Amino acid sequence: MSADREGPVAGILLAAGTSSRMGKNKLLFELEGESVIRRAARRALAGGLSPLVVVLGHESDKAWKEIEDLPCEWSLNPLYEQGINSSLKAGVMAVRGLKAKAALVMLADMPFVTSEMIAAMIARYRQSTAPLVISDYDGVNAPPMLYDQSLFMELLLMEGEGCGRQVVRRHKAEAEVLPWPVSALQDLDVPEDYERVRCAT
Repeated sequence: MSADREGPVAGILLAAGTSSRMGKNKLLFELEGESVIRRAARRALAGGLSPLVVVLGHESDKAWKEIEDLPCEWSLNPLYEQGINSSLKAGVMAVRGLKAKAALVMLADMPFVTSEMIAAMIARYRQSTAPLVISDYDGVNAPPMLYDQSLFMELLLMEGEGCGRQVVRRHKAEAEVLPWPVSALQDLDVPEDYERVRCAT
């Protein structure tokens, strides 16, 4: 393990969206006896992310009640209606103040991301000198993504759509890549997604 990578790896769990295509707040839907947001937060913590910052926005009070007993912190994104970039930046700002060595960014609506995947990404980060550890789903790069603290300012300064993706593209040649099954890429976007995921869990 690199000596300068022994410090905490924070988690940024993005959970602020409006669920506009779902019609209801998908983070409050139930999977395996618990809400989607609680399930994601528990897996983040079990994977070794600490501190865990949950970025809230839409129906933040309801979302926080689902996880308030877990050892995590919250960051309110008042600009959540502007999209995921604003939530990512709110999360990065929060973890910058917590002196994290790196941050792993997760989406709360990807129910097949496991604690084992998260732990493997943290381990790869600690074993390497790469500024990025990225997830690859048969050629598709998607969250979770782990960013070294040296990239935090770059994430904050990026403009336009897909700030995180822009930083990944810029540094991909230096990145560590972990392959995951395509099935883990599924997210909850429309009602049919929820029915399909519920049947698979």
